[in-house]
Formats: sequence, structure tokens, C-alpha cells
Amino acid sequence: MTHDTEHQIIRRLDSLLEIERAALLKGDLQAIPKLVEEKEGLIDALNAMTDSVPSKLEALQAKVTRNQALLDGALQGIRNVAARMAAFRRMRRSMETYDEYGHKHTILGEVDHKVEKRA
Repeated sequence: MTHDTEHQIIRRLDSLLEIERAALLKGDLQAIPKLVEEKEGLIDALNAMTDSVPSKLEALQAKVTRNQALLDGALQGIRNVAARMAAFRRMRRSMETYDEYGHKHTILGEVDHKVEKRA
């Protein structure tokens, strides 16, 4: 692999990491799988290089770490939303309360499966 090709791969990976960061910050999670696929290809190409440019690779590693933290945060946010929605679904079916003595009571919710037709 030529020295110019190595720099092209490094520049493309750097650009791709910035695009990935922007997508994560914007919440465009649909763009991530395609970017990850391309990123993996570029990283494989970098791993196959005989020469390495340590300072450039350190900068890329910092960006990869930064983007991973953003992705972890996005995934945690998705998990939190899913848990919150599950709690709302549980509340619709029943609600738990406590009396003045600290005993738990369950109040069953009514599920109305009627469909209302309007003219």
C-alpha cells in the first residue's frame, strides 16, 4: 500500500468519524449502520497497512472513543425510553398504592376495547 493511499484512508476515516458524530448528535440513528459498515472497512484497511502514522492514528482513536461514548449515551437513552413506556403500559393495567399502614393495594385498570364510530 502506498504512502498516499494510507493518508487517503486516514483522511476518509477522519471525515467519516466526523459524519458519524454529527449523526449521533442529531439523533439520526438510521444513518449509523451504513457508517459503521464503511468505518469497519476503513479500519480493516488501516490494520493491513505496513507503515503506520502514530500521531494520525492517535487522533483517530480519540475520535473513535468520543463517538463510542455518544453511541453509548444514545443507546442508554433508548433503553430509558423503553423502560418508561413499559412503566406506562403497566400503569394502564393496574396501579399500586399504599394505605396509611404501609400495605400495598393494587387498583386494576379497566381496558376498554370498544371502537367508537363517528359520522
